[in-house]
Amino acid sequence: MTSTNQIGSSSALEELNVRLCGSVRILPPEHHAVYTIPVAVVLSVVLKPLLTRLDLYKICFLITVAVIYTIPWDSYLIRSGIWSYPPDVILGPKLFSIPAEELFFFVIQTYITTLLQILLNKPVLFAVHLQNEALPASRHLLVKRRTGQTIFALLIGLSLLPQFRNAEGTYMKLIILWLRLKTWLVIWLPTLYLWIVDTLALKRGTWSITSGTKLGIHVWPHLEIEEAVFFLATNTLVAWGCFAFDNAVAILDAFPDQFSSVPGTPSPLLLIKSLLLPTSSYDQKRLQGIQKGLDVLAKKSRSFYLASGVFNGRLRIDLILLYGFCRVADDLIDDAPNAKEAQDWIDRFTAYLNAAYAKSESRQGLQTSLEGFPPDARSILELLPVDRLPPKPLYELLEGFKIDLRFSTQDENPIKTSADLKRYATCVAATIGELCLSLVYYHDTDHASGDDKKERCIAAGARMGRALQYTNITRDVTTDAKVGRCYIPAEWLRNGSLKTTSETDIVQLRKRILDMAFSIYSEERDAIEDLPSYARDGIRVAVESYMEIARVLDHRIQHGENLDFAGGGKKGKASVPKLRRLIVGWRAMSGIRGHTGDR
Repeated sequence: MTSTNQIGSSSALEELNVRLCGSVRILPPEHHAVYTIPVAVVLSVVLKPLLTRLDLYKICFLITVAVIYTIPWDSYLIRSGIWSYPPDVILGPKLFSIPAEELFFFVIQTYITTLLQILLNKPVLFAVHLQNEALPASRHLLVKRRTGQTIFALLIGLSLLPQFRNAEGTYMKLIILWLRLKTWLVIWLPTLYLWIVDTLALKRGTWSITSGTKLGIHVWPHLEIEEAVFFLATNTLVAWGCFAFDNAVAILDAFPDQFSSVPGTPSPLLLIKSLLLPTSSYDQKRLQGIQKGLDVLAKKSRSFYLASGVFNGRLRIDLILLYGFCRVADDLIDDAPNAKEAQDWIDRFTAYLNAAYAKSESRQGLQTSLEGFPPDARSILELLPVDRLPPKPLYELLEGFKIDLRFSTQDENPIKTSADLKRYATCVAATIGELCLSLVYYHDTDHASGDDKKERCIAAGARMGRALQYTNITRDVTTDAKVGRCYIPAEWLRNGSLKTTSETDIVQLRKRILDMAFSIYSEERDAIEDLPSYARDGIRVAVESYMEIARVLDHRIQHGENLDFAGGGKKGKASVPKLRRLIVGWRAMSGIRGHTGDR
């Protein structure tokens, strides 16, 4: 009897709870304090150094969109009695019947998912993923798009089936209209986390879905299928919004012929205009050239590849193309089977620069100068932004290649004195620093720097480039010697030869060049802070990532370790492990320099 009464009493309490509370689907303040706000804070701290003005604009833009499109839907659910909120779990303020806690959830969920998407995709150059779908090679993309649209249409049709038209399918029907499944990590990671949070809330009775409006299916104990699909659907929409934003910006950045001027924070109208641009208008040749430049950067320089992810927009694309040019020239000249062919390549690059900087507006001369270049090299050279680069540093770069060539055409070391070493480093590296900063100032839409400051920064950038080259020389003494090159001045060596100089003396000479690098670095690193703000972090990451190699070498010299091991027992050039490079990059963007106080 007692047992029966207890059961009846329990059922009556459950029924009363349903009648009083209806559907309670909300994270009360204490749940936000425990589950969502800490995650948002952690992501904010990690991403703070990486966030650009465009990223902040993207976050605010997507939050605004999420709140606008969610309010009518949520308000309808509440007014229809599918969801309800008992007074004891909310603070009180409401907007269109939606409690403040629920409105805050729209914001915090979008914020977390958007931050995660930015973090996971920071290194991605979205421009290289654009495709002209009118080309035969890209037809598969059109098929994928049509398939996605078909799936979306089927989901809409599914939501209209009879079993979803009765009361039990009300909640699922409203959700499934929004859903087209994409298994991206940026979708599933926050979705799984919110499923767990939701499960804990449902288990504790914080909320429930009104009986008669749900399907009664559970993904796992206590997690209703409607709740699971809701979080998946909303995170999917946020992710789609993120990628749509990135896609729109990529179109604006990739095609200056279509969009001559792009502000730092493009208006929603301009974003929509870019998305409406037919893919048949995409310059596929330009996209392929950018892709080749990025491939070269990723393969040849891990430090500069890491730094490239910090730059934005057309500046990033131009820097990639500049590096591609330098790398292509270096590879073709250095890898030539003999001195004559190497000189032929230098002559070809000279003819190319002559044609590129010719006053005639005709491109015929430029196309003629590119004949004979390999296809991959040609696709990069055609895109070199010569209209934004001073010609002198590019010609001086070729002079540096001529110095290298003298190693194979003369019996003696062309680097005889400290002045020769400085001249060589100036040709092959200081020029790159000057060219990079020329692009930085060209893309400086704010024009906040005066001419005097600009000239000082460019001069400092050139000197910093020389410091990075000294680091290169210190690291590569052994590998350079194997191909008959020695950049240690002959006047420093015993009898002017590396072979007759002791290993101990060679280590000290390497340290001497390394000290020159650190001296320039300590003198010029503060000039980075005078650069335009939008490029400052990227330059800082590039410099600090490369100087970390110098710190590794310096540490080995001080501790008597072998300078010619990559690390982990592998013979080769000294390098910095990937995790350490990432930490150095993060610290650099946070304004923290290096790991050694005096270096």
